[in-house]
Amino acid sequence: MKTILLVLSLPLFVLPVKAKKKDIVDTAVGAGSFKTLVAAVKAAGLVDTLKGEGPFTVFAPTDDAFAKLPKGTVESLLKPENKKKLTTILTYHVVSGKVKAKKAAKLDSAKTAQGDKLTIKPYGEILRINRSKVVKADVKASNGIIHVIDSVLIPDSGKKESGKNVSMESIIVSAINKGVPLFNSGKFAETATIYAKAGKKIVEMSKGASSNDKKVISAALREVSKEKSLFQRAWIMRRAFDKVLR
Repeated sequence: MKTILLVLSLPLFVLPVKAKKKDIVDTAVGAGSFKTLVAAVKAAGLVDTLKGEGPFTVFAPTDDAFAKLPKGTVESLLKPENKKKLTTILTYHVVSGKVKAKKAAKLDSAKTAQGDKLTIKPYGEILRINRSKVVKADVKASNGIIHVIDSVLIPDSGKKESGKNVSMESIIVSAINKGVPLFNSGKFAETATIYAKAGKKIVEMSKGASSNDKKVISAALREVSKEKSLFQRAWIMRRAFDKVLR
């Protein structure tokens, strides 16, 4: 009696199924470092919005960023009676469209879903959004992009009573942009003057500069007043600017 062997033909390779890209909310949840942000989004009722078609650009503060806020701030914002205030803060972190870091670096500002504008300033390899630093850029999601930032963005921060958006960073970056070419061409006096004027403006700010930043700049201005070398005067202020922008 003949025995017939049946050989099943199996594929040698199994092609991987491409994983479906997560939306902004699920991407934040999966990262594990945005627990406070996710809790805030839920409390504000913005989950469905940020799971929507978009596209959105979200500047996402980490848990460590929220921890920098004064004690009790987060707990207070998560209360139902503060939902409107929380929504205002969260939507200030959202910009319509998909704005990658390279494109953002070419902008001066961007209008948020909250209505106000964010100040955007590249500083060397660092991209700053208002006073926050982008620590990880271009995190892709199915409905947009996430830029991770190291502090929470607060609407109206850095504004003077006149309503003009003037931040410490914009003053410093403007001074450096003017001063660097002058310094490189040997015009140390002009550079030192520009930096000193910027420093005095920061010290006199009622908002937009922390007390610690003002102390650093004030100390530099005092040192400059005792320094005879114009070259060193410029560098003293530049080092102070670099310190407060880190």
